[in-house]
Amino acid sequence: MKTFEELGVAPNIVRAIKEMGYENPMPVQEEVIPYLLGNDNEVIALAQTGTGKTAAFGLPILQQIDVQNIQTQAVVLCPTRELCLQIADDLNDYSKYIAQLKVLPVYGGSSIESQIRALKRGVHIIVATPGRLLDLIKRRTVHLEQVHNVILDEADEMLNMGFSEPLDEILSHVPTNRNMLLFSATMPAGISRITKKYMRDPKEIIIGKKNEGAKNVKHLYYMVNARDKYLVLKRIADFNPNIYGIVFCRTKKETQEIADWLIKDGYNADSLHGDLSQIQRDSVMQKFRLRNIQLLIATDVAARGLDVDDLTHVINYGLPTDTESYTHRSGRTGRAGKTGIAISIINLKEKGKVKQIEKVINKQFEQGEIPTGKQICEKQLFSFIDKLEKVKVNEDEIAEILPSIYRKLDWLEKEDLIKRLVSNEFNQMIEYYQDAREIEAPTEGKGGRDFGEKRDRGDFGGQRGRGLERNRGGGGGGGGGGRDRGGAFSEKGYARLFINLGKMDGFAPQNIIGLLNDNMQGAKVTVGRIDLMKNFSFFEVKEADKERVIQSLDGTKFAGRRVAVEQAVEERGGGYAGRNGGNRKGGYDHQKPKDGGYKSKDKKKGKKKGYPKKDLQ
Repeated sequence: MKTFEELGVAPNIVRAIKEMGYENPMPVQEEVIPYLLGNDNEVIALAQTGTGKTAAFGLPILQQIDVQNIQTQAVVLCPTRELCLQIADDLNDYSKYIAQLKVLPVYGGSSIESQIRALKRGVHIIVATPGRLLDLIKRRTVHLEQVHNVILDEADEMLNMGFSEPLDEILSHVPTNRNMLLFSATMPAGISRITKKYMRDPKEIIIGKKNEGAKNVKHLYYMVNARDKYLVLKRIADFNPNIYGIVFCRTKKETQEIADWLIKDGYNADSLHGDLSQIQRDSVMQKFRLRNIQLLIATDVAARGLDVDDLTHVINYGLPTDTESYTHRSGRTGRAGKTGIAISIINLKEKGKVKQIEKVINKQFEQGEIPTGKQICEKQLFSFIDKLEKVKVNEDEIAEILPSIYRKLDWLEKEDLIKRLVSNEFNQMIEYYQDAREIEAPTEGKGGRDFGEKRDRGDFGGQRGRGLERNRGGGGGGGGGGRDRGGAFSEKGYARLFINLGKMDGFAPQNIIGLLNDNMQGAKVTVGRIDLMKNFSFFEVKEADKERVIQSLDGTKFAGRRVAVEQAVEERGGGYAGRNGGNRKGGYDHQKPKDGGYKSKDKKKGKKKGYPKKDLQ
């Protein structure tokens, strides 16, 4: 293995990167740096995210900058603001001992006026997103006539995001004799078009194989019924107490929902998607980088260009539509020589897609077994004990109070003390998993079909529960058995309650939590599954809390409307209805008409309204 000095890197740059902890060049750096330090050498480098690409192109272009010439001499284009800032920070770190060298990140979502002022003062390297750079070119505040290096980082991502035309426009403003350096994790057809149009006999450097997944990533999948996806996600998180990862979802709506449920279930999670403002995105990313967030729930678009080290897991809440997206997702863990795990939560229909991905990334997936409640509790307990063993004791700070504590606990034997310590930490978790049903993997060709998703809630640790079940069963197997109208049958130990508020009232699961917090006295109430209907809803609480909840919530107000809460009655043939709602002022009496739906009878107004089956599924 060569050293950076042997690759031709200048002493002042070597000094800076060694202070950053760079000892020896990574494979992509060893291949790319010497070639780029030559004259008129263009490169297409195919390598995964996290393999050291920034230093591979950054060190040579820094070394070639003429600091005395304050004109822009290099442009780095990348797909997202986050990556733009990361690259600019890295280049500034590498050039710590190059006096007066100026690097400027330009991107949307930030003041264009301040960027224009910086450009007028002169910069040597611009790191930009295509949209903002094109805007600055049109305003004639960026001059690229002296650019001799153009770098396209994560070029495949830029094409996926629709930057093909802006790239063409930008490249038309740089000299034809410049060098182009293209870095990409995959090689789609659009990349070939760019290379043919703008590059002169480039050298192709491939680290690994084209489109291959990162070497240090283990690929797992869990086969589940759609109704169990959220439950399995929680079990994966619980089974990995030190998890630090990204959960990828397909849509912005799903991303926000999953994040909301995890937060309400007590997990350190947050969302990242296109509906967030730039300030919100920055705040989320800052918390994630500081590890105040363990699970970042994100869409592919929002997560493009994220550069976060030491991720332990990438979780696909369903497989992406194309293999290239899977490669990018999984490449965010197992970086810089470290190991990582890519987990996919899939249904039977996605099994064929797993085979397709295996062929492209040249790796085999392992089928994981869904952790049991017992396995999760054991893993959590041992993790807690391991942390307890490693606690740093500050003898001086606690010396004065220890004698009193010793006297207070003197009557307890060591075994009793350990039991109390463990029980204090884990009673609620153990209680939850004792009552939780085990999750069965779907069986091909058996049972009914599985529609929608069941998002079970009601967790340990005083967590507020919430759920949504749209499960049409039938005949067992994938359908989950039984008929499910107006909500599923209650979990063991839980009572199912009816409330006269639904989606039409702007009612959401968090509002149930809010009503409980505002009106309940005494011990906290654990909420189980929640089923939101059009004009009413069902939610579950522990049997012991049933009467207390009914008395506390019944007759309260929500958005100016009187709330009616009562125990739901299981009807013949499945499903639930309100027990006494029709006898209450402004209440509802849910009876099941012939079409299998429910009708609401308001005795005060003398009106009837039918709710068809489709509203209850």
